[in-house]
Amino acid sequence: MTETPSNAPAPASGAKPAAAKAKPPAPEDKPFAAFIPEELLPALSREIETYGGPAPELAFEQGPMPVVGADCWMVRGSLPGERRFWLCFTEADISSAKTIAITEGRGTPSLLESFMIDERKTTLPLLVSRVVQRLNGQKWLGPN
Repeated sequence: MTETPSNAPAPASGAKPAAAKAKPPAPEDKPFAAFIPEELLPALSREIETYGGPAPELAFEQGPMPVVGADCWMVRGSLPGERRFWLCFTEADISSAKTIAITEGRGTPSLLESFMIDERKTTLPLLVSRVVQRLNGQKWLGPN
């Protein structure tokens, strides 16, 4: 009779390994019309407040892009002190070309800036951080 060494693997039983849990879909996988109001607007609002800014008023709408007037989807935001911004998407897709316009006071924006042009993939955290970074660059958030 031969003995099995104690460090030898146990013989295979007929049991199958437990199925791996399916990863939940990424927020970015949602349709554009659901992603913006359900994911982006709440995350953006939380991040602005976390960064030290006032609670923003945010809206998601389709309309004329500031400065050029072309039809687009946009996140329109306002902060106290008549500070306003528009994050525009040229198509109903978070990966589409994006622009941002910013104005302070009662005037209308006069400059439309390309936004996130070097990013290969657009994710919720990246989109939120870039918008907050841009607003903070205006010294609109926190104790600047």
